[in-house]
Amino acid sequence: MVVKDRGGSALETGAQVITGQLGKTIQRLRKAYNLSLSDLAEQSGVAKSIISQIERNETNPTLATVWRLSQALDMTVERVLASEDDTPFLEKLSRADTPILVSEDGLVRLSIIGWIKTVEWLQYYEMRAEPGGELDSDGHQRGSVECLTVVSGTVAVEVSGVTETVKEGETVRYRCDRRHVIRNRGPVPAHAFMVCLLKAAVLE
Repeated sequence: MVVKDRGGSALETGAQVITGQLGKTIQRLRKAYNLSLSDLAEQSGVAKSIISQIERNETNPTLATVWRLSQALDMTVERVLASEDDTPFLEKLSRADTPILVSEDGLVRLSIIGWIKTVEWLQYYEMRAEPGGELDSDGHQRGSVECLTVVSGTVAVEVSGVTETVKEGETVRYRCDRRHVIRNRGPVPAHAFMVCLLKAAVLE
């Protein structure tokens, strides 16, 4: 008969809980940055197969592995390891905790201010575009719709060869399941908020 140490069993159970939450967190963050497993593997130095196992809760990663992944995903180790049960209903993020995406030309910055748990169907961004800045995006999944509200400045939104100018206080909605480009053609910086519905009804 084998007698298990109660303390050891408790530790093992706790480790499984943390690992399970870790896998979900890594997957949500990866999708928030629109990264494939290969992309995250390249940026973190962690093998693609290991990341896949972590996301499926099939392995207990070392702290070094968690650190590499957190660095690649621009998050602290503490936030990545935080148990979902400990997450308060009222959550406040500092500016340093808010992930930022930058366009290829370096003139457009997107702050990911939406809830990470909804990233698969709802994404919410704050956009700041310098004069001449351009955000060129590939299409999202079929039926996706994006809503853009300009707070200050002016931007031009191009979808399938059709361009609409959006000024301060105006909102434009468009299909984003195809290539879409947002440009700041004005002489001053533009500030806007974007909401992307990734599982909207298909528009025919």
